Amino acid sequence: MLGAWQLVSYTAESSDGEVIHPLGPAPYGLIVYTPEGYMSAQLGRGGRPPLRSARLEDAETEELARAAAGYVSYGGPFEVVDPTTVEHHVTTSLFPNWIGRSQVRKVRFVGSFLRLAVATPTRLWGAERTAELTWHRLT
Repeated sequence: MLGAWQLVSYTAESSDGEVIHPLGPAPYGLIVYTPEGYMSAQLGRGGRPPLRSARLEDAETEELARAAAGYVSYGGPFEVVDPTTVEHHVTTSLFPNWIGRSQVRKVRFVGSFLRLAVATPTRLWGAERTAELTWHRLT
């Protein structure tokens, strides 16, 4: 699990089998697990338009809201609970409600791919869904 992984896909499936792509059909991202026990995840919606301003602090509120809505970012210490479960202890996040909480993920390795799924279904876009992210090993 240690190393850097590139996001390949992000899907969320409801109990009736409906599959959505929360960050669109071509998301991008990177998740890194260090030997010292820290992790960082950055995920974005593919095709996010650049801001009109060259400087973040000069961007308009609406632009910033659109940019943030298409991005997920968090990090902190991680703990391998068992061979199929990892717990991310969030100390920094674009979404402040995650700070101080844990994100528990079910882990599966398939060849050079890492699949991380939420441990319990989460409410996303009007339904309880099981989200799964597939990552390809970079290092």
